Parts: sequence; C-alpha cells; structure tokens
Amino acid sequence: MTPPISTPDADADEAILLVEPDLPLIDSHHHLWDRPGDRYLLEALTADLASGHLVLATVYMECGSGLHETGPAHLRPVGEVQFAASMAAQAARGLPVPTRVCAGIVGAADFSLGAAVDEVLDALALAGDGRLRGIRGSAAWDADALINPGGRPNAPRGLLLDKQFRAGFARLAGRDLIYEAWQYFPQLSELCDLADTFPQVPIVVNHCGGLLGIGAYAAPDNFDHWKAQVAAVAQRPNTFMKLGGLARRRCGFDLETRATPPTARELARLWRPYIATCVDLFGPERCLVGSNFPPDRVAGSYRTLWNALKLCVADGSQSEKETLFHRTAARLYRLAPQSG
Repeated sequence: MTPPISTPDADADEAILLVEPDLPLIDSHHHLWDRPGDRYLLEALTADLASGHLVLATVYMECGSGLHETGPAHLRPVGEVQFAASMAAQAARGLPVPTRVCAGIVGAADFSLGAAVDEVLDALALAGDGRLRGIRGSAAWDADALINPGGRPNAPRGLLLDKQFRAGFARLAGRDLIYEAWQYFPQLSELCDLADTFPQVPIVVNHCGGLLGIGAYAAPDNFDHWKAQVAAVAQRPNTFMKLGGLARRRCGFDLETRATPPTARELARLWRPYIATCVDLFGPERCLVGSNFPPDRVAGSYRTLWNALKLCVADGSQSEKETLFHRTAARLYRLAPQSG
C-alpha cells in the first residue's frame, strides 16, 4: 500500500476537512484519566467522538487510572478495570453519540507473579463485567534515559525473556485474552521469541512496534532498522500490529515544539511510511487502528488525527479500509456484531 497524500478534497480548509466520514471505525486504543491539570473523562471523549468520524465502539487501554489505593499491591490494577467498566455502564445509559464506549477493556497484571497471577486475572475478569479482552504491561526499556523522560518508569531490561515473567504470561493461554505488547522497536526480537514460545496467545503490538526517532535513533538508517524488526514480528502468525501512537516526542517527529498543530496532510506525510509499511508487512487482516487519545492530542484534534490515519491508506480498497479500521478490531476484541 503506497498511497499518495492527496484526496478529492485536498484543498479543503483543515477546519472543515473530514476524510471518508462514513467509514466505520473502532478506536482500539484510548485512555480515560483524571490527573492534576489533565482531565479526560467521558465528557471530553464524547466531544471527540461527536467531531465527525463514525466511531462505532472503543477499546479502553490500561494507563493507571482508578487503581485501588489500598489492599495488596498485585490486586490494585483491578480498580482500573472497575473504573473502565463503570465508564462503559455510564455511557450505555445515554450519550449523545451512538458509540459503544469501552466496549472492550484491556487491564494490567504483573506477570512476574508467575502462576500466582491467576488470582489477578480472575479478579480482572470479574471486575470487567464481561468486557475484559486483554492484558497490557509495559516492557519498554532503553539505555538512553531521554527516551522515557517521565510517566511510567522503564521496565526491567529483558523482561520479555525473564523466566518468571513467562511463567505468568503462560497463564493467558486458555483464557481467550490478548496480550497487548508495549516495548520499543529495538526490543522486538525479544517479542518474537515470546510469540514463538506461546503461539496460542494473540499478541497485539502497540504503536507501530514502538517507534523511536530521537537520540541514537535519529540516524538516517533508522527507518531500515525499524522496518527489519517489524518485518520479523510479522512473520509470527499470532501477532497483530496496532497502527497509531506516533505523536509522542520519542518518535522523532518534533510535534510538541510546533507553534501551531500540524494539518492532517502534514501528519500523513510524516506517518505514511510507517503506517503503509506495517500494512504491507502484516496485511489489513492483522492490522487495527487506535487514536491513543489523549496522549496523541499533541498532534492535533481527534478529528485531525483520524483524518491523517485515513489519508495514510488513501489508495486502499474499500474492503481493506473497513478491515483496517474496524473488522480486525471487532474480531480480536470480540465486540458485538453491531460494532462491525
């Protein structure tokens, strides 16, 4: 897939641009949180969902919201799934948009507990009220401290290869749960080994494989290194690629320092090589798309971001686009038929 960045409305003003508004979407990756100076809950999400794109359903991705403040540390992530389920229930009681909010929920669990993680997985399933679809735990690590200047601390180096971690990871088998893989692209060889060891566990690779583009990764041949790692993952049939998550500083597009937000076409020019490469390597049937909101609002509005992602695959067939933007996610997250 090598789409040109042009459409019939290429001269439209950015404020009114709406690319393929009738294309059904599932936002397979968003967060909700209430942090000091940064509140993104149902009201904000609803406004974004009402901004023009046809979002049928969303998948909530763990981010540390709503954790239990007391009780055993390993069970505190259960609070987040309860929080997300409560958001889903509140939305179902009546939002001014037809979107099924938090139709799927991905929680967190510490696989380093080994077999004892069963207690956590059982509690998460109960808290999810039928919506739990997967588990994500950050394995992101890099020697350069500037890659991860804040937020979550780095995971232990080599976590995906750790024997105790894998003892816990093995407990996913038979539970019909996805593993949401969040690491940086230089770690993808470790993820390949994990996928080979547990071929029965579906693995969704977040954020185009964990692109890095600053520091040592700003070299001219970085794209080739990234592509080679992603291509190796694509050879594992139990892996899927989640498109998006390219707006953060670590990706190297320097969006956070801009005086004015980029247009959708500017974003598409920056992101298209990565998005199109992932689609070429995995195929639409193993790709899905997420907004990564609110973190990726540094790239612009929810409307602009989806415009850009659609422009990245502008020359795909209608069937390919429907698969990319909602069919793969509906299948993976076992969403109801009305969501695509």
